[in-house]
Amino acid sequence: MNDIIQYFSTIPSSHRALILAGGIAFFWLIETAVPFIKFGYNKWQHAGINIFFTITTMIVNFCLALILISTANWTNENRFGILYWLPVRNLWLHTILGLLLMDLIGAYLVHLIEHKVRFLWRFHLIHHTDTYIDTTSANRHHPGESVLRFIFTTLGVLVIGTPMWMVFLYQTLSVVATQFNHANIVLPKQLDTFLSYFIVSPDMHKVHHHYVLPYTDSNYGNIFAVWDRLFGTFKTLDRDQLIYGVDTHMKPEENNRLGNLLSIPFQKYRSPKS
Repeated sequence: MNDIIQYFSTIPSSHRALILAGGIAFFWLIETAVPFIKFGYNKWQHAGINIFFTITTMIVNFCLALILISTANWTNENRFGILYWLPVRNLWLHTILGLLLMDLIGAYLVHLIEHKVRFLWRFHLIHHTDTYIDTTSANRHHPGESVLRFIFTTLGVLVIGTPMWMVFLYQTLSVVATQFNHANIVLPKQLDTFLSYFIVSPDMHKVHHHYVLPYTDSNYGNIFAVWDRLFGTFKTLDRDQLIYGVDTHMKPEENNRLGNLLSIPFQKYRSPKS
């Protein structure tokens, strides 16, 4: 554990970028060789759009990073947050609990709110418009949504008292997890079902990308599956029934053109069908 703490306390930006790019490359190769769905699409054009949004997310996080670091330093200096208030001082326990709670606040909670608050849904909608879910879809987030997710990550650090090394560990796990559960791959059904009791598996998350309610409003988790099961937002759907996208934006000119995707939050609201 000390080696993990040491590494993530000083992890270079180049390593974080390499993990991001390496994850995309790894799952890209697998889904190209043995795809779950054989999409009739231009994979490079599709990737170009999603990588654009990946880069904007990186820029947002870089520009706001000082806020996150300052918050983590403040909680440490003032011994503030859930981890500091626990009566038990066990490093493994703190790490597991810290990661679980960061996933709750920084991923599950903000994701749930984005679906329930119409103004925020306008920004998150860009993620759901993708009709070709693959590993590049993982970071298809409008810059406005990237700011919101950063705010909730910072809130998580403040409430939990997460040290900066744990934040970097969480973000690394989060990146790999979302690339994995968005990838256009299929696991043996029994294995996928088993994994879905612990982490968000590909089948579990793909239900979230089904094009109509109530499936769109389910399976909000990113790393850990416990929150959806605990809060009653877990749903299943047979693989052969999956249709990706969102029913309000199924036309290619709406979901596969960068200019339109950037402007969707400012267009007339369209109510989804249940």
